[in-house]
Amino acid sequence: MYIYNVTTNIQEDIHEEWLEWMQNEHIPEMLLTKKFTKALMSRVVVKEPMGGITYSVQYTCINKEMLEKYYEEDAAQLRSRSKAFEGKMVAFRTELEVVNEQKE
Repeated sequence: MYIYNVTTNIQEDIHEEWLEWMQNEHIPEMLLTKKFTKALMSRVVVKEPMGGITYSVQYTCINKEMLEKYYEEDAAQLRSRSKAFEGKMVAFRTELEVVNEQKE
């Protein structure tokens, strides 16, 4: 299993609009690609020296091949839809390979 993690710091003056867009448009569109089985959005609780509010969205996919398929078929188009927030956010992406999962 792989996790595609996108960490974003968004300026406070546009934070509410961005959060609504993420929850009601972007994350549902990511899931509609059928490349990911779920998405988990978390707020990072560390105060950033640069200001803004930071979130992490973790998209789970079944394997590396599915993630590569997302990059090839969907990433450019979906990333382009964040143009309204350009200059007001910084995002970085990380791929995580799940090694072990334990439950109670």
